[in-house]
Amino acid sequence: MEEKVKKPIFKKWWFWVIVVLVIGAVGANMDEDDTAADNEVESVQAENENDNDDSADQSEEDDSTEDSKDEEENEEPEETEEADASDDAEESTEAEDDTDSEQTETANTSNDSEESADDGADEDSEEVEEVEEQNTEDDVPTEYISALNSAESYSDLMDMSKAGIFDQLTSEYGDQFPEEAAQYAIDNMEADWNQNALSSAESYSDLMHMSKAGIYDQLISEYGGQFTTEEAQYAIDNIQADWNANALESAKSYQETMDMSHEAIRDQLSSDYGGQFTQEEADYAVENLD
Repeated sequence: MEEKVKKPIFKKWWFWVIVVLVIGAVGANMDEDDTAADNEVESVQAENENDNDDSADQSEEDDSTEDSKDEEENEEPEETEEADASDDAEESTEAEDDTDSEQTETANTSNDSEESADDGADEDSEEVEEVEEQNTEDDVPTEYISALNSAESYSDLMDMSKAGIFDQLTSEYGDQFPEEAAQYAIDNMEADWNQNALSSAESYSDLMHMSKAGIYDQLISEYGGQFTTEEAQYAIDNIQADWNANALESAKSYQETMDMSHEAIRDQLSSDYGGQFTQEEADYAVENLD
């Protein structure tokens, strides 16, 4: 019996099927490996890019930090310069204040010196005047000084006028001073003649109950006050008097001392040679008599 000859294995169909399957599996594994490798490469690249980005960011941060430091460093000199400028300004202001203070002190010193000089000059002037007055008094006769003292007494105590004082000083029934001594007294006395006229007018009104016109005539009369017309008018304009009351008092005096009738009293009060009251003042007096 003849033995079957066995076919070589590579001639069997299933052999080639297995080979194809093996080759396919190997190819698939190779593709997976390539894909994995590619993925790994991409992953590495991505990581590298991230690292680069982080590095760039860090670099930017470092640059920013350095810029900030530079700015701070730049600002610090500026602040220092501003502080220096402020200090300089303060020092300049203090220097100006010191200068102004010195100038003020100098001006005050100058003013004080001027005032002191003025005071000294005034004192010197006063001393010179006192000396001149003393010398003048030494040259004035004693009789002249006595006339001056008497004139001042007549003015202060009796409110006399300038002319009235002169007449009293020189009158043979008065002080009997020489006219030169009396004139010296009048020229050197100090008196308010208007006030003297007013005081005299008030006395005529209060003591003698005279009318306004009667007081004026008495003030300017050469036998009366001998004041000037201006002085007399000043007195009349400034006197405070109740002329109706003066007329009534004068009427009572006429009635009591002269036993006059009411009509006679009326005429006497209003007469130019009598009381010189106005008609209204005379009528008031008569109407109020007892």
